[in-house]
Amino acid sequence: MATENTHFGAKEISKALNNCESIFFIGIGGINMSSLAHICKRRGMRVGGSDRARTALTDKLEKEGIAVYYGHSADNVSGYGAVVYTVAISSDNPEYLYAGKMGLPCFSRADFLGYIMTGYKRRIGISGMHGKSTCTSMCAQALIEGGAEPTVLSGAELPVMGGAYTLGREENFVFEACEYMDSFLDFNPNVAVVLNIEMDHVDYFKSMEQIRRSYASFSDITGKDGYTVYNADDSEVVKALESYGGNRITFGIDSRDAYYRAENISSCKGRYSFDAYEDDCFLCRVSLSVTGYHNVYNALACIAVCRLAGLDGDKIASGLSHFCGASRRMELKGQISGADVYDDYGHHPTEVRATLSGARGLVEDGGRLICVFQPHTYSRTSALLDDFADALTIADKIIVADIYAARETDSLGVSSEILASMIGEKATAVSGFDNIAEIINNHAQSKDAVVVMGAGDIYKVFDYLNFDGEQK
Repeated sequence: MATENTHFGAKEISKALNNCESIFFIGIGGINMSSLAHICKRRGMRVGGSDRARTALTDKLEKEGIAVYYGHSADNVSGYGAVVYTVAISSDNPEYLYAGKMGLPCFSRADFLGYIMTGYKRRIGISGMHGKSTCTSMCAQALIEGGAEPTVLSGAELPVMGGAYTLGREENFVFEACEYMDSFLDFNPNVAVVLNIEMDHVDYFKSMEQIRRSYASFSDITGKDGYTVYNADDSEVVKALESYGGNRITFGIDSRDAYYRAENISSCKGRYSFDAYEDDCFLCRVSLSVTGYHNVYNALACIAVCRLAGLDGDKIASGLSHFCGASRRMELKGQISGADVYDDYGHHPTEVRATLSGARGLVEDGGRLICVFQPHTYSRTSALLDDFADALTIADKIIVADIYAARETDSLGVSSEILASMIGEKATAVSGFDNIAEIINNHAQSKDAVVVMGAGDIYKVFDYLNFDGEQK
C-alpha cells in the first residue's frame, strides 16, 4: 500500500526545518526527488537518500557528493535530521517507519516542493493529464533563452538545463504539477496552467467529477490576484473552472474568443508552424521542431506563460523553434538499418494516439511505423483497454511488452496478450527485452520509424538494440 501525502504546508515545514542541517530522501532516484535533493545540496544541507537500483540519476547525485544507498534499511536514515519521501513507497518501508519511530520531521515530496517554491515571486505550475513535462520543458527553453533565468523543476531532462532542473533567479519558478493522489494541491502556484483533463489514474480517481474538483481546487490556490492559464478547447477544463475567481487567460485553436490563438497552421513531416495571436493581435510566427498537433496547444500555453514573465514574441518564437523535445518525449536514440528509433514516455491512450499520429509524418514513403508499447499498471490497462487498442492501430506493426506493474499486483485479469489480440494481426505480445530487441534488430528497415513507448522500464530495450554506429 502506498503512503499518503502530508499536508503540513510551507509555514509548518519551515518551522520544522529550523536549524536542520541534513535531510534524507526515500526514493531519491526519481526524477523529481533527485532534483529536490540537488536543490537542498546547493542550499548547503547535507543530503542523502535511498532507492532500489543504481541509475544515471543516482550516479549524478553521487558525483555531487550526495550519499545514495541501494536498498532500504533503517540504518540508512541514522544521523539525518529530516526525511522526504515519495508516495510510491509502501507504508511499511523500513526507513519511513524508522523516521516515525525517531520522531523525525517527515514530509511527502509534494508537500516539500510546495515549501521549496514559496521564496519565488511568480510560481508557475504546469498541470494536465498529458503534456506536463513537454510544456514545462518548452517554458524552460524559452525563458532560459530569453534571458529570464528561471528556476525550473521538471519531470523530464532537457539539454538546455543539463538535467531535470535548473536554479535561476527568484523571479520565476516553473514546475510540473502532478495530479496523482492530489499531490498538486500541496503546491503554492500563483499561476496555474491547465492543459487538458480526462480520465486517468483510475486507481485513485473514480470519476470525472472527482478529477474536475481536483483541478478546480488546484486553480483556486492562485487566489483572486493569481492567474489560471487554460485550454479553452477542452470542455472538461472549461467545466472544471466554471467557478474560478482569479484572472483567466485562455488559449486554443478552435475557440475564437481564446486570448492566445493559433491560426494559419501548417505542417511539414509532422512538425507544425502557426501564427500566434494575442487578444486578436499578431504576436509571432512559431515553427516547432517537435512533432504532433498536440504540441501546438503546449506551445500556446508556453506563450501565455512567457508573456506573463515579460518576454516578447520574437524571443518566445526563437526558444520554441530551438526546443527539440525533452528526455523520453519522442527522443531520437539512433538508427537501426537506417530506421530512426525514438523513445517516448506515452502511457495513456490519448498520448499514444497523439504521439503515433505525429510519428506518422516521420515515416518515409514505402516505410512502416513500428511501435513497441509497454502498458503501465494493470488498473489503467484494464479501464482503458479498448482505447489503447484503438490508439495503437495507428502503427503498422505493434509489439506489446509485458504490463509494467509499478505499485500494483495483477488482480484484474488483464494482460498484454489480451491487448494484442484486440488490436489484431499486426500486433504481437512479446516477453523479455532481449526478445523484443531481436524482432526490431531483424525487421527494422530504411524508411521505417520505430517508437519505443511507455512510462515503465521499457527504455531498457535500448541496451539490446543493434544501432548503426554510435547511439545518441
